Amino acid sequence: MRSISHILSDSKTIAIVGLSNKPDRASNEVAAYLQGAGYRIVPVNPSYAGDTILGETVYATLQEAADALATGGQPIDIVDCFRKSEDIPPIAREAIAVRAGCLWMQLDIENQAAADLARAAGLDVVQNHCIKIEHRSLQG
Repeated sequence: MRSISHILSDSKTIAIVGLSNKPDRASNEVAAYLQGAGYRIVPVNPSYAGDTILGETVYATLQEAADALATGGQPIDIVDCFRKSEDIPPIAREAIAVRAGCLWMQLDIENQAAADLARAAGLDVVQNHCIKIEHRSLQG
């Protein structure tokens, strides 16, 4: 498994599962930060599918997002999950199906079964870490 610093430095496109359109929500704050840091964010939230959040089209599923990005030859590097721990296994299966590079579970989100599944399929896995905090700490 690659280190967090390698995952973040090697990645360009981050699908944010559970991204909210409310600016006061952690998912929105983190996504805005990642955009400012130069990443392409891809919102995935069936409640807002077809809308835009932070200037990006929202997709209902990771598969829809991956299909849309594939036309430009762009893979999903990281699947960043803002969902409850028990909701992660189907997201892990979708991340595997779209050949994402990493399954990332935000602070307080852990699911060992999902992590094991993703690792067995060759994905890097990060659990219980905020991608914004990790990125910021690497910037010094």
